[in-house]
Amino acid sequence: MAATPSTSDQPTPAAPRNVLGGPLAACSTAPMTGFFRDGCCRTDEHDHGRHVICALMTEKFLRFSVAQGNDLSTPRPEYQFPGLKPGDRWCVCATRWKEALQASAAPPVVLEACHEAALRFVTLEQLQSNSVLG
Repeated sequence: MAATPSTSDQPTPAAPRNVLGGPLAACSTAPMTGFFRDGCCRTDEHDHGRHVICALMTEKFLRFSVAQGNDLSTPRPEYQFPGLKPGDRWCVCATRWKEALQASAAPPVVLEACHEAALRFVTLEQLQSNSVLG
C-alpha cells in the first residue's frame, strides 16, 4: 500500500514579494482590488494584464484610461467593480501604467504594494520617481 503524502511534504509557494524585495503589502480593501480581489496586487499565469502596480488614482489617470478604452470610473457590479475615484488605490496593469508614464499621466504608486513582477515592465527607478508613502 502506497503512503499518502502529507501536506508537509508538499512545497509551499513562496510568499509574494514587492518591488523592494520585501513582503507584498495590501493595496486596498475598500475598494477591494487585485486580480484575485483579495486586496493585493498578486498575479499568476491567468492574469494576462499583470495587475501588479498599486496606484493611487488621479483624475488625470482616470481620464487617460478612458481614452485608452478602459473606463475605471463607471461601476460594473456584474464584475464586482465599484468604479474608481481620485484617491482610491487600485491594482493596475503594468503596461497601462507604463503607457501612462510615457504620456505624463502615470498615477503615483505604493512601492510596498507593487508586486515584483512589475519590474518585468518598468524599472524600479521609474516606480520610485512616482511613489507615495504606503
